[in-house]
Amino acid sequence: MAHYLNYDNEKKTFSLPNGWNLISAEDKPPVSGIADPVQEIRRALDHPIRSSKIEELARPGMEVVLLFDDLQRPTPVHLALPEILNRLNRAGIPDNRITGICALGTHPIPTSEQLKKKVGEVAFSRLQGRLLAHDPHASDNVIIGRTHRGTLVEVNRYVAFADLIIGVGECMPHPIAGFGGGYKIIMPGVCSYRSVASHHFTWMRHRNSKVNLLDGNSFYEEILDAGRLSRMAFKLDFIINENKEVIKAFAGDPETEHREASRFSSSLYAVPLSKLADVTITSAFPLEVGVQATKALTMAGFCTRSGGAILWVAPQKEAGPIMPLVKEMASDETAADFHRRLIEGNIPDHLKSFGISYIMQVVYFKELAEKFKVFHVTEGLSPDQVKMMKFAYSSNLQDAVNKASEVMPKADVAIFPSGGNIIPEVR
Repeated sequence: MAHYLNYDNEKKTFSLPNGWNLISAEDKPPVSGIADPVQEIRRALDHPIRSSKIEELARPGMEVVLLFDDLQRPTPVHLALPEILNRLNRAGIPDNRITGICALGTHPIPTSEQLKKKVGEVAFSRLQGRLLAHDPHASDNVIIGRTHRGTLVEVNRYVAFADLIIGVGECMPHPIAGFGGGYKIIMPGVCSYRSVASHHFTWMRHRNSKVNLLDGNSFYEEILDAGRLSRMAFKLDFIINENKEVIKAFAGDPETEHREASRFSSSLYAVPLSKLADVTITSAFPLEVGVQATKALTMAGFCTRSGGAILWVAPQKEAGPIMPLVKEMASDETAADFHRRLIEGNIPDHLKSFGISYIMQVVYFKELAEKFKVFHVTEGLSPDQVKMMKFAYSSNLQDAVNKASEVMPKADVAIFPSGGNIIPEVR
């Protein structure tokens, strides 16, 4: 019987050896976007979840901060900000008492033109002179407290002293925090570098720091603590498909709306499995470009038994962004050694310009190479480059299947035709 993976808008077919038992080959069909995203934004803002409307939260004389994510996210900030600004105006707050901040975490700081692209012409004009990008290294970031577990929470000064804070972001499956969105616009969004490093590096390898889990996930619960300390009162989160189209919007109390958005996201992308797979065959599709292509591999790690095999299929036609990761994978350091290095603040020089979430990938990839036999099917990386990652290279999918079957002649197998947008859930 022929099976397939989605690959660069094609279907790559292959067959399984006789000794392999298929436990899942579910493909998640693309979810269509809605026809009128502005109307969806208005609906969400008019019916907030466990919160008053923005017009009722705002009071004349308040200093308001609007937080939004950066260009690495497809959030339609250009559609959302004008709607929020208009509601603040109706509550008696003029534009000149509103500051917009790009909550970029530790990502590169965008240029003015990039900010304009993100927020759109209307909001860019209305917030002229009050549209800023957060600087995680700024000397005037403000310490506002510690979480219950002791993480220092140091935030952008405009956030620290605002009377009302409103956030705009995207809720999507997240390999460590459970789901993106919610208070992640605060931590890491507008926290200092040292706060983000302390939080991320401390909790990144806890067994409960994983996709589709909120309760009991210390990585997420620390974010929740930091968000509550920040006093952010209202959040608008979008569910967005791979074509950057809005599927649905959620708004209201940041914790509650985020939980509802996360449940909805899980209903779209969860793939149930009866057991851990011995072999997982996954495609990076539809997230095949740059670092995004690694998401499918990370997700496969959650549903493959230790000592099993992962066949990771990704074109890597724009491999430039992952080359520093490849270079670091070639070192002899173990995942544990590199993690300790990060905790001690000893980040390799060639990685210092990258965001913390990128640097963390080194630990995760080293861990994957130590825990599984990974076969990488790709045309964008050379055999030597794949070998540097401690993975096995294959030029085509059937060749990888054949090589894996030599090592594991009998196996329970999971196939993810579109591994870039699924949540494997072992029940």
